[in-house]
Amino acid sequence: MTGASRFLLARLAQTAVVALVVGGLCFALMRVLPGDAAMRIAAGRYGPDAMSAEAADRVRAELGLDNPWPVQFLDWIGDLARFDLGRSLVSGAPVVDELAIQLGYSLWLAGAAVLLSLLIGPAAGIAAGLRPGSWPDRLGLAASVALRSLPPFVLGLLLMLLFSIQLGWLPPAGFGTWRDILLPALTLALGLAAVSSRVTRDAVAAVVRAPYFAFARHKGLPDGVALRRHGLRNAAIPVVSYLGLQTVYLIEGVVVVESIFAYPGIGHALVHAIIARDIPMVQGTALVMGLLFVAVNAAVDAACAWLDPRLRAVR
Repeated sequence: MTGASRFLLARLAQTAVVALVVGGLCFALMRVLPGDAAMRIAAGRYGPDAMSAEAADRVRAELGLDNPWPVQFLDWIGDLARFDLGRSLVSGAPVVDELAIQLGYSLWLAGAAVLLSLLIGPAAGIAAGLRPGSWPDRLGLAASVALRSLPPFVLGLLLMLLFSIQLGWLPPAGFGTWRDILLPALTLALGLAAVSSRVTRDAVAAVVRAPYFAFARHKGLPDGVALRRHGLRNAAIPVVSYLGLQTVYLIEGVVVVESIFAYPGIGHALVHAIIARDIPMVQGTALVMGLLFVAVNAAVDAACAWLDPRLRAVR
């Protein structure tokens, strides 16, 4: 079996485990929430004024919520094995159709955030790493600590106050134009860049201390040329590896930031599904987020193997 085949089989097995664990946890957590799920779903379907005990009983019988938990869970696992995530208990639409729309919006937001963070973080890290202990290094450390210590919802509110309320440059919420996506993307990007800049700084500083980089300088190459020819590929390995870890921050941040900026993505949908006790939507949304984490980490592993051929030999 080739290394690529082993890599794909390992990722497929990881995907199956993630789907089972995420689905099981969501199922259990939604069942232990206080209150009657049937009453919540009936309120979401018919409105608070038309909600009654009879309506809740009809919803409970229709959706099988009075069945034992193991039966409900096995039904969901059976549907999942047929790639059927079910239908939203509130809207009645297939979960896959709703997620396809919302996931697309979230991917645009996440892509814009990662792009902005790559423009900010590695550039600041390279400037600091080439001159460790200099004022750009100390300034970058202070900015990194300040930005990373702020939760995404606080950072988002501060950016909203500055760019929307005080300066009036960008809308505080909305959807449809590039101006609407800029503030939520910047909120996520600053948190990502805060850490990636320090990872880049340490990687570049290690390259600068390496004998091969000193030899390149002794040959008379300027720092920029020596770094481009002999340093960037070596420094990129820990930075790319860290991108996989940052996926957790990105997924967590998407849920919060989409809710703050009223952005109609998958995180915004997850919050509304939890409030409405829309169990298939919660399970489907969490499952997609878990699978995204696996996919991003697989891409990161493949990129690291491309950057460092020694990793291919290990695998």
